[in-house]
Amino acid sequence: MTVDDGTRQDELLRFVERFALALRDSGVPPMAARVLAFALADDADRYTAADLQERLGVSAAAVSGAVRWLVQARLLRRDREPGTRSDLYVLDDADLWSPIFAAEAEALGRWAAAVAEGIGAVGPDTPGGRRLRESQEFFEFVQGELAGVLDRWREHRETHRHEW
Repeated sequence: MTVDDGTRQDELLRFVERFALALRDSGVPPMAARVLAFALADDADRYTAADLQERLGVSAAAVSGAVRWLVQARLLRRDREPGTRSDLYVLDDADLWSPIFAAEAEALGRWAAAVAEGIGAVGPDTPGGRRLRESQEFFEFVQGELAGVLDRWREHRETHRHEW
């Protein structure tokens, strides 16, 4: 490794820690935030758990929990190469963020349905019922807007992807 390689690695890891803090502030578990930040900034697009453990200097257990969370959140995909025994964790950068926000839109739909049940339970003309109705309206509104935003993002991405 040259000095430049070492300096670049140090800068990468400093970025990982800074971006991981921002992700953590948004609710991403700490180790999952570090793994995601690393996978976004590193040149590779696939890693074994051992790769992540070595590059981030963390335990196997920490990586295991982090990649499990990231796979469930659709931020990483689990894959396997023929003839290998280790799972590969792949950053699918064909459209990284859209599936995540599409899942959030689905969650908003579930929240709206759950709140609708609450309106029935407490009555629509009670203070709680009015708050629940406004919550339902908000969830449905944001869900619809998010669908439109994702459509516009896909168009934007196709138009501008050559610039990145």
